[in-house]
Amino acid sequence: MMGSQALDEQPTLIERARRIALLLARIGLGTVFIANGWEKFAMSGIGGTAAFFASQGVPVPWVSAVVIATVELAGGIAVVLGLLLPVVGTLLTLDMLGAIVFVHGSKGFFIADDGVEFVLSLAAASLAIAFSGGGAFAADNLWQGRRAKAVEHHRS
Repeated sequence: MMGSQALDEQPTLIERARRIALLLARIGLGTVFIANGWEKFAMSGIGGTAAFFASQGVPVPWVSAVVIATVELAGGIAVVLGLLLPVVGTLLTLDMLGAIVFVHGSKGFFIADDGVEFVLSLAAASLAIAFSGGGAFAADNLWQGRRAKAVEHHRS
């Protein structure tokens, strides 16, 4: 009986591959957001980002620039780490929906025309990662594992 239970608890090849695939997706997605947040802070600068936002009709452009740059940079780091994924993934999705509404939505679909293609992909990926469990080495899983052990210990 004990051996059968241990066998049932072993992850399947698909489950192991899913964990690695989610890790790689987190690293890729997080890196894109880190680069874009960094660009807003260090390359364009908050002033340049705010000026661009103002030209696109983004409300309160300076505050929006600081918030968006922070969400993208810190959110990208959090995604790579697998930290607070439901919250961070949702914030990044909302960030990209704002980019669609204020910048890309009127320009069509394709990225070649500065359309929604890329930001829509980032929004979808952020939403998927937000509720995926994060895969291998996600910080959220460490907390959930500790919480599950604490609940199990409490029940005993």
